[in-house]
Amino acid sequence: MRSLTEQDIRNSFINCSKGEAKRLTVPRDLGERPWDELDFLGWRDPGAPDRSYLVTERDDRLVGVALRFQAAQRGFLHRSMCSLCLTTHPGGGVTLMTARKAGAAGREGNSVGLYMCTDLACSLYVRGGKVPESGGRFEESLTMEEQIARTTGNLSAFIDKLYA
Repeated sequence: MRSLTEQDIRNSFINCSKGEAKRLTVPRDLGERPWDELDFLGWRDPGAPDRSYLVTERDDRLVGVALRFQAAQRGFLHRSMCSLCLTTHPGGGVTLMTARKAGAAGREGNSVGLYMCTDLACSLYVRGGKVPESGGRFEESLTMEEQIARTTGNLSAFIDKLYA
């Protein structure tokens, strides 16, 4: 992914108003992000514990998505799998994130949900740059490039549903 500026991020959102995009908290460490290892930029809003955001490149343009989730704690023995990168996490490491649909459907209250890594670090998990609390990922016969393609394909399918 190419490096992004705060203005790039704010202008990319498809499922919130310009005013909401202007008020959301953008990460302060944009200059320090490992852009070459990211398929999308994802972050949690420190001021709003039920909100997260992600921005990805799609068809040579940026697409930003505002997400909401229920901050529910699960027991440490409970394990869940992210639908994007297929990483398993104990406890609250995977959360059902919901996004309002784009356009009129979103204004009518329609939304789409997907189970995702709560920290939105899928790109780093797939590449081995970050290890989940559980100690690792399942061994796969797919190459890393194929796993990356699967993750970006899963994200693309989720974004398609926001436009539908």
